[in-house]
Amino acid sequence: MSAERTFIAIKPDGVQRGLVGEILGRFERKGFKLIGLKQVVPSTQLASKHYGVHKDRPFFSDLVAFITSGPVVAMVWEGDGVISSARKLIGATKPLEAEPGTIRGDLAVNIGRNVIHGSDGLDTANFEIALWFESSELADWTPADQIWRKEE
Repeated sequence: MSAERTFIAIKPDGVQRGLVGEILGRFERKGFKLIGLKQVVPSTQLASKHYGVHKDRPFFSDLVAFITSGPVVAMVWEGDGVISSARKLIGATKPLEAEPGTIRGDLAVNIGRNVIHGSDGLDTANFEIALWFESSELADWTPADQIWRKEE
């Protein structure tokens, strides 16, 4: 059985501000395993499906317009409790409410430019991973330190 997986996206503001390495590093230092990574400018169709839960809200078209405005770094991370832990790393949706030390608390400008998206639950994670990635784009691998521990 594989560990839990989550979908994380660095939004166009995070990519354009050069925050990709900083954000990747935070997930790596936490000990999660990166199994999917790509940069893409999302189509309107992909963005509309991704934000479909908000389709009847007045801000839906702004969400779609922003996420399609430039490159997004889409990722799949794996690890024990990765969904809830990633949400803590990311911080509150509104940057002014995000704790210092979180990605949004340290790096986000405002709610419309909050740098990063992360799945909010298992069903959402499964949906978003399947939406953004083909199964062939996910690399299932064993970190070297786990192999070394087995040899001892």
